[in-house]
Amino acid sequence: MRTVMLVEDEELILQGIRYIIDWEEISMSVVSMAHNGKEALEQFQEHPVDIIVTDVEMPQMNGLELIEEIRKISPDTRCIILSGYEEFEYARTALKLDVEEYILKPINEEQLKQALLNAAGQLDELDKKKLEDSEDKIGWHKLLQGKMNDDAAKELYQMLPEIDTGEKLYAAIMKIDTGSVQEGIQVVLSEIQMNPHRMRTIYLSPDTLFLLLYIEKESEDKEILEIFGRLQNDLESMHGILTFVTVASPITNYEDLPKCYKMSSKMQKYRILEGYGSCITEGCIQERKTQDVVIDETLLRKMILKKDQDGVLQYIEDLFINNIRSEVNVDVLYQLALKMAVLLQDIKTEYKLGQSKNFQDLSEMMEEIYQADDIFGLKTIFISEIVEIITYLHMEDSQYTPVVKQIMEEVRQNYKEDMNLKTLSYKYHMNASYLGQIFQKEVGCSFTQYLSNTKNKIAKDLILNTNMKINDIAREVGYPDTSYFYRKFKQCYGVSPASLRTIKKY
Repeated sequence: MRTVMLVEDEELILQGIRYIIDWEEISMSVVSMAHNGKEALEQFQEHPVDIIVTDVEMPQMNGLELIEEIRKISPDTRCIILSGYEEFEYARTALKLDVEEYILKPINEEQLKQALLNAAGQLDELDKKKLEDSEDKIGWHKLLQGKMNDDAAKELYQMLPEIDTGEKLYAAIMKIDTGSVQEGIQVVLSEIQMNPHRMRTIYLSPDTLFLLLYIEKESEDKEILEIFGRLQNDLESMHGILTFVTVASPITNYEDLPKCYKMSSKMQKYRILEGYGSCITEGCIQERKTQDVVIDETLLRKMILKKDQDGVLQYIEDLFINNIRSEVNVDVLYQLALKMAVLLQDIKTEYKLGQSKNFQDLSEMMEEIYQADDIFGLKTIFISEIVEIITYLHMEDSQYTPVVKQIMEEVRQNYKEDMNLKTLSYKYHMNASYLGQIFQKEVGCSFTQYLSNTKNKIAKDLILNTNMKINDIAREVGYPDTSYFYRKFKQCYGVSPASLRTIKKY
């Protein structure tokens, strides 16, 4: 919420400006009003604001003189001039003073509103540059990683506020889902500044902030979770911004900050279990269980080789969603994922599927696993790979009768068309029921399922490798009804087309 001061010697005009704009709509608040430049300067010295809207001609100190004095105190404060005089000298002086806009009276509501928004935009850019410059010049990364000598570190610590005798400090890493940020990171910074608790922000990167919360020594972890939780809720409910916060154990001196940063960074891997919108403390992690989660490799392998796609999808759902609880140590999840990846690699190697461009090797799969944002994304990685295996298993080695080969080739070439066994049986002069039995026996699934799998595979490739709209992809693979396409695709891969694209960040 940007703060605004209005300066105008005529009370009627002052009140008119106050009420002509819906300040809340543009995320601004009028916090002070003055009737001349001298009064405005005194108020500014006591309570600085982000934006000043001032008249030019006023007693004691005019608007241009006011801005000149403001510039000595705060070069970044944005200023908008209102004037009943269209004089060149006024405009030229305003230009020198870096005035945002020179608006002639009578005031146009839309022009003033746009000038205010432009001023807010300029402030956002200045804030961002300051943060980025401070990162380059000060080198917080170097300090937090423990790579700075003691003398240089002391200089940085002196820039931070003192930790009072009755206080302790909680250090936290806030990871921001940049895909949910529409208004820029400045919105996050503004919300933090408005927090009623004493908090310091260190900008590390566009998606990472290091937060320092100063609070009474008697405070417990539960209260810390509530403070950060409220901040996260405000960001999500008011701005749609998703965050994940990890909080290290409290300290009482800045020399322990690198240790806190290391622990908070280590805890960030729990995002895959907790998801964005969560906050965890070091105490929460220490209570996590480390018991193993067992994969029935024999059963899973059997279902894959039998092409029991529904059975596999249900098994993966139970394994990742129903058996993995939030109280489990995250290492358990990664051990499970590694076992699953190795099992799939063994099947691909045994049936010589590893050379196909449609499959990932073990290293590629592990990279995807560690990049997954949450457990649902992790589940989708395995479902996608298993469906590919089921679709292509034994394709090269199996011997099909000529008619089945022809039908499979017809599907590959004409999958967009309205195909069914009845029309194909006429074409190949066979009984439809008998043809369906042959196809089921040799291919391992019904003709309808084979056609659906083919369409869904092509759709998946388009979702992951192009920017085509989902509706266009549905039509491209022969589904004129998009909602029907969504149902069939989710039946095949266990996730909707839109979710798959989001998970893969295309």
